[in-house]
Amino acid sequence: MNIQTSSVMAPPAPRTLAEMQLPAVMMRDILLKTVFRKNVNVVTEIARAICLPVPVTQELVDMARGQRLLEATGTLHAGAGNEMAFQLTDSGKARALDALTQSEYYGAMPVPLEVYAEQVRRQSIRNIQITRDQLTGAMGHLILPNALLDHLGPAVSAGRSILMYGPPGNGKSSISNGIRDALGDRIYIPRAIEYSGQVITVYDPIVHSAAEELVDDPNSLRRTSGRFDTRYVLCDRPTVITGGELSLSMLDLVYNPTARTYQAPLQLKSTGGVFIVDDLGRQAEPPQALVNRWIVPLEESKDILALQSGEKFEVPFDTLVIFSTNFHPNEIFDRAALRRIFFKIKIDGPCQEDFLKIFALVARKKKMPIDEATLIYLLKEKYPSINNEYANYQPVFLIDQMISICEFEGIPYQMSPALIDRAWANMFVREEEILH
Repeated sequence: MNIQTSSVMAPPAPRTLAEMQLPAVMMRDILLKTVFRKNVNVVTEIARAICLPVPVTQELVDMARGQRLLEATGTLHAGAGNEMAFQLTDSGKARALDALTQSEYYGAMPVPLEVYAEQVRRQSIRNIQITRDQLTGAMGHLILPNALLDHLGPAVSAGRSILMYGPPGNGKSSISNGIRDALGDRIYIPRAIEYSGQVITVYDPIVHSAAEELVDDPNSLRRTSGRFDTRYVLCDRPTVITGGELSLSMLDLVYNPTARTYQAPLQLKSTGGVFIVDDLGRQAEPPQALVNRWIVPLEESKDILALQSGEKFEVPFDTLVIFSTNFHPNEIFDRAALRRIFFKIKIDGPCQEDFLKIFALVARKKKMPIDEATLIYLLKEKYPSINNEYANYQPVFLIDQMISICEFEGIPYQMSPALIDRAWANMFVREEEILH
């Protein structure tokens, strides 16, 4: 995938403690917990650990010293440019331990929800304009009819919800992944956000693909860091892919009762990116219930989450949601739900001409020699038995089957009517009654 340099406006680093817009006690306690847990003792190390600029960290250290929770050790730290070292006082240790019983969270200072919402607007997925060349470039490995791209292009550029439906095995999942690849730029993901004094972790290495971090050379005059708020991580636009395992509970805040912290739900982690619901209709929850959960987010670009206390609050919803299903939409949704899904695109099987293109492409890739007589046999004898219904998965399936047979029989890769017969027998199960 060709990743562009991010053109998104970076979140500015805070210059003072007042600009942080966080409760002073929360910031002080995170500082104390971080010093306690990470054993950092000079301002530059502490600043790196809590992801704040050195001047702001110094303000925070001075506040803790004023409250006699931190003290200078009276020694200079030789490994950190002869900086003054600090340590927790007995009161500071007691306060850190007390704060840890309330919340185990330490490290990067969270970003207030309101501040994060501003960054979401700056890097909204709806700000992206996808060109036909970008879309075809990202899907160059797929044989797709031009009419399909005519529908997909505007849908992706709008950044609204998309429902792809049609018979199985025709590349709905591959198209979803191609849409993700076409986005191709980077955005800023907060390590954690804060609401009502609660910390919600957002950055997740499993979901988010971080760009390479810029680390300053201490001997260099030109500083690269400090260009953006390091409480964020520069990442590829995120993609969350769920399938039959998706449940409504996975769309709620996840509370860890031991650590007393929250983790963002999947749709919040995918903010600014793509959320793919694959195989809709295979989940334990009925499709209608899943879509009902998305109605407010899809219409109003905001989601409602709830804390353990029951307090509900709004978070930005800025995600391209792609539903993919093998069912006809009328079978699984009512009209109200369908109305709220902005684009509905049918993904049909290929025509015979495209099927042959896919077959030739797969054969070349897998080093299987093409035999014209065998192809004619396949088209004239086999496909009429299934009403000439072609699917994108079939060339890969048939060629892989013939390769397996050739390897088993100890013969060079080849195709023949006899091998097609053996491969075809594994592609479908004959209708018959089995006696028990």
